[in-house]
Amino acid sequence: MYLFETERLRFREMTADDAQFAFDLNSDPEVIQYTGDPPFESVEAAREFLAAYEFVYRKYGYGRWGMESKETGELIGWCGLKYHPDAQVTDVGYRLPKKFWGKGYATEAAMATIKIGFEKLGLNKIVAHARKENVASLRVLEKCGMLRTGEGIECGGEIYIYGIDYKGE
Repeated sequence: MYLFETERLRFREMTADDAQFAFDLNSDPEVIQYTGDPPFESVEAAREFLAAYEFVYRKYGYGRWGMESKETGELIGWCGLKYHPDAQVTDVGYRLPKKFWGKGYATEAAMATIKIGFEKLGLNKIVAHARKENVASLRVLEKCGMLRTGEGIECGGEIYIYGIDYKGE
């Protein structure tokens, strides 16, 4: 079941069946270099993570969603919202294999995700962060209308913090 669509993408909850994809994605050092996330130890570890992630979808009503190409039906990454209860904020995040970088998918997905967060989920603010040297992600956030609101240390380095508030119609 698809949750929503864009011009080129369909979004759905990720499941344990996506374990090989998640393992492969997080096994590429270039893909995770700015995230602070370690690679999964095995496909089974990825499967266990994704099986447990169903709890996140049920608890908050959203999470990181798998994004599929409408053209091929292939899972080409994930994008979605993540609630951080300690800070009481929701962030937008995305991750794609290198072969899909530079094609506008991250921007298309993040824009749609932000819109869903505001219009369907009733969020008032969405934040994001990216390492300062991750120029491509910084551009994505800015194309989505997010404004830099601060700096910090996270993900193993210096980050910029971004935010966008719901403006209504």
